[in-house]
Amino acid sequence: MVSLKSHPLVELALQAIREYLENRTLIRPATELLEAYSAPAGVFVSLKKDGQLRGCVGTYRPERETVAEEVVHNAIASAVRDPRFSPLHLRELEAIECSVDVLSPPEPTAPGKLDPYRYGVIVVQGTRRGLLLPDVEGIRSVEAQIRIAKEKAGISVDEACQLFRFQVQRYR
Repeated sequence: MVSLKSHPLVELALQAIREYLENRTLIRPATELLEAYSAPAGVFVSLKKDGQLRGCVGTYRPERETVAEEVVHNAIASAVRDPRFSPLHLRELEAIECSVDVLSPPEPTAPGKLDPYRYGVIVVQGTRRGLLLPDVEGIRSVEAQIRIAKEKAGISVDEACQLFRFQVQRYR
């Protein structure tokens, strides 16, 4: 049987989660990962179990010096701090599928310049903001993408807001 190896950022995310669940400690990414992913960027880590979302936490703007460090922090947050789910248990880890999205910087946009398969969207109204990653299962229209992002932000459907778009490099 052929063993498929995950992308190094996905392996880093899973390693960070395992270490945290076992020992409650943060790992330091290997030097080669810190060097290969040295630029800062926003990162989302998504966890699925049996095809269903089990955790997804991220930053649309970088909070750490490198993508590798961002992955470590967001992987742990996705596993134990996503308020929609109970914290992940170590025994669940083998059944988890992980993806890592590295975000481009957000840019102002308009609905006509969005594509839910290519671009993620950020909606902003005052201090409220909501984000939806691109190519989310079941989201097939710009209208649905904006509506869901507004719901996440607590912005009513008919309320005006600023729109930003971004692209991702998705690793599985």
